[in-house]
Amino acid sequence: MTDCLFCKMVNGDIKPDTVYEDDDVLAFRDINPQAPVHVLVVPKTHIATLNDLDPAHAPLIGKLYLAAQKIANDEGVAERGYRTLINCNAEAGQSVFHIHLHLLAGRAMGWPPG
Repeated sequence: MTDCLFCKMVNGDIKPDTVYEDDDVLAFRDINPQAPVHVLVVPKTHIATLNDLDPAHAPLIGKLYLAAQKIANDEGVAERGYRTLINCNAEAGQSVFHIHLHLLAGRAMGWPPG
């Protein structure tokens, strides 16, 4: 997808503040952090929303969560606690239409969110 911000990051056209990368996943610090630790974990495959997933994507979605777990450990927040979430479509707060998992930590999280 040529106009997708996250695809441009995956392709190297834009250089994010990368904290993790492997063959399938790129993770970088959010430019508008909502917590002291706010990392976006994105698949390198363009998938616009959760509604666009199919069963073949299950291993990839699992890799997003495993990457988040590793990042939480690396950032030293795993034991204190962290939140992961994926927004789906505009009303839920999705602003970049390339699925991405938010990893938030470093402060107490309220409930319910939003």
